[in-house]
Amino acid sequence: MKPFLLEIGSEEIPARFISPGLAELKERLVRILERASISYGRISEYATPRRLALYIEDVSEKQKDRTIEHTGPPRKAAFDEQGNPTKAATGFARSLNIDVKQLVIKKTDRGEYVAAVVKEKGRAARDVLAGELPEMISTLHLPRSMRWGNGSLRYFRPIQWILAVLGSDIIKFKLDGIRSSNISYGHRFLSPAAVKIEDPARYLYLLRQNHVIADPAERKKAILKGIREIRSLTGCRAREDAGLLETVTNLVEYPTVVSGGFDEKYLELPEELLVTVMKSHQKYFPAEDGDGRMLPSFFVVSNTIPVNNDTVRKGAERVLRARLEDARFYYMEDRKKPLRDYTEDLKRVTFQERLGSIYEKAERISSLSLFIAGRLNIRSKERLQRASMLCKADLVTGVVGEFPELQGYMGMIYALDSGEDRDVAQAVYEHYLPKFPGDRLPSGRTGMIVSLADKMDNIASFFHLGLIPTGSEDPYALRRQAAGMISILEANDFSLPLNDLSEHALQSLEPSPEQRRALRRRILEFFAQRLEGILLSRGYSHDIISAVLSTDRLDIRDVERRLDILSGFRKDANFPGLLTAAKRVYNILAGARAGAVDEDLLAEPAEKELYHVAVKVNERLADTDYRSLFELERPVNTFFDTVLVMDRDQRIRENRLALLLTVKRAFDSLGDFSRIVEQ
Repeated sequence: MKPFLLEIGSEEIPARFISPGLAELKERLVRILERASISYGRISEYATPRRLALYIEDVSEKQKDRTIEHTGPPRKAAFDEQGNPTKAATGFARSLNIDVKQLVIKKTDRGEYVAAVVKEKGRAARDVLAGELPEMISTLHLPRSMRWGNGSLRYFRPIQWILAVLGSDIIKFKLDGIRSSNISYGHRFLSPAAVKIEDPARYLYLLRQNHVIADPAERKKAILKGIREIRSLTGCRAREDAGLLETVTNLVEYPTVVSGGFDEKYLELPEELLVTVMKSHQKYFPAEDGDGRMLPSFFVVSNTIPVNNDTVRKGAERVLRARLEDARFYYMEDRKKPLRDYTEDLKRVTFQERLGSIYEKAERISSLSLFIAGRLNIRSKERLQRASMLCKADLVTGVVGEFPELQGYMGMIYALDSGEDRDVAQAVYEHYLPKFPGDRLPSGRTGMIVSLADKMDNIASFFHLGLIPTGSEDPYALRRQAAGMISILEANDFSLPLNDLSEHALQSLEPSPEQRRALRRRILEFFAQRLEGILLSRGYSHDIISAVLSTDRLDIRDVERRLDILSGFRKDANFPGLLTAAKRVYNILAGARAGAVDEDLLAEPAEKELYHVAVKVNERLADTDYRSLFELERPVNTFFDTVLVMDRDQRIRENRLALLLTVKRAFDSLGDFSRIVEQ
């Protein structure tokens, strides 16, 4: 057993790609080792902006010997009537490098086939990896990749070197002009010379000697230690931010924490604007006191040694000062007129080429918000209308133009500055919520309604244009917005069917009723797909979910209630009988057309009884008394046992089908019973 080390050195990889790239590299290497029957020990993952590396403590020096059974052509094709091998048999034997006499006959479910058992002697692991690693590297599924020069290789950034060693032996291969070796490189500026790795176990030590901390966990600890040391000296602390910590860890190879400061006048800026300038644009940690108040200080993680701290501090302060001055300028300019005056400018900004301006979108949001308010019996609608027309106004302000991630937040700040109602201002900010899974939901009713309206308009608009998410492609984040709507609707105790909401959203986009119906059906299927994944994660069975989501009406709050009821019914000893009766109804109605029941045509006692029970059950279902469905089992079975549904008389036949459709509607009020699996 020998240690194995693979390192791919390149130009600086963007921080957000390092973790997924390293995970992909590990997954592919493990797949190679297991497929090749090469045993291995614990895998360690290392990465810096200039390298992705995998170290395995123990890798066997050769493959395990393997016995492999190969299946060939059918017996009839492999041997003629006299039992002599055909070209198919000799060709199969030749492909395995064995004599045709070694072929055997194997019985399978599909018949008799020719087979061969071949013993393969294990090859040297070094040779196997030399053949596999080039293809593995060249076919990595990376989130973003590029091609450079005249080569065909794609990677995050141009590859500069590849280190591949097993013990002290180099795994030799060539990839797009790059030869593998046992050479790595230290810090680009502090130790740019080559570093020979003759023993993989000394990899971390040798790089550390050349100002590279290859272990991300070790770099993270060094950053946190530097922050604590500054806090103990100055009393100010870095605002905790796990995402920023992860980012800066992947931005440096040799971290040193430096504190800096800025003019107190910039503390007059809105806090999120200050934080955004420091965090999102400069990757600095904002500083705060023990009570969480912002201080005119920051922490920057440099990629150099402490002797350069003064230079780093001065450079960081100079750059930040310029960014803060820009932010202050835009902020002061934006406040020269009230937020409501910016809405007119939205008429000159295109939302989407075929969907008009953002102003027109705001009008659609307003219409949808008022529609929702009507469904919720909200009488006072002035705030909703005001928030709807203001919610996109900050998109044309200077600050949001410079810092797009502050949309909504700056709108709230400007709305309050302009004297708008606090509920309206809060809705301008909260209508973007939730922004990601697990994010907080709008806290106010106005923000909640405008958020639903905005997201529903986005989904309806892009479905109308045919820009529907497919596979992993979702450029307009419609899946995220659908999930956000589901979260909002689940968190609030009111009934708002998505059928009605999507229909109203489509009315201003598609004048044709037929096209609206088709689009509404696709939108509801889209929501059902999102909801199915959520419900499966909560432990509901797949068939019960399918039954409930297959009904024509999609009301999020009602869906979970019906799931609980059906799941409870399944535990009832009488449910199997009810399910069998229901499926008898569903099976005979395939393709049946709806019609009204003519009571005068009901002649048989069983059909009269079924009609009266069905009417009574449907009346009780109006009060959501779903237990009444159990009353249908006996009359349904009696009806099928004693009545000929497909009578020769067309009027009687159609009347009996209409009766069964009435029964089916009763079952459908809870779910599509035909989708439930019998247990």
